[in-house]
Amino acid sequence: MRTKKGVITSAKMTGTVSVAIHRLVFHPVYKKRYRKSKKFLCDSNGMDLYEGDKVVIEECKPMSKNKHFKVIKIIKAAPRVSDIQEEAEIEQVMNREKTGADAEAKAAKAAKESKESETPASEDTPPETES
Repeated sequence: MRTKKGVITSAKMTGTVSVAIHRLVFHPVYKKRYRKSKKFLCDSNGMDLYEGDKVVIEECKPMSKNKHFKVIKIIKAAPRVSDIQEEAEIEQVMNREKTGADAEAKAAKAAKESKESETPASEDTPPETES
């Protein structure tokens, strides 16, 4: 059976992942190497796989029209970000203190309001009466 190493490019399907295999090919005329890629649909074998994981896949009997490989093992798992941490960071960005021109305008407005509240009411004005 043939085995290949590749990177998972999509894990959105149920029980199936898309794995990209990259290889270098030598150009006969220009004498340069260039990279070619091919994607294979693979069975996940019940493993918990995510985009960016480096895996080893092995050829097997056809499982569907396009699926002829299965994932054997994970070589290197991509870094995972927990959903709770991600939501907390989004919340923090949404409720952060304003900076720049907005912050200066807010500070000036607060200073103006504090000056108005500090000055006592003049004695010339009669006290307000309730009607």
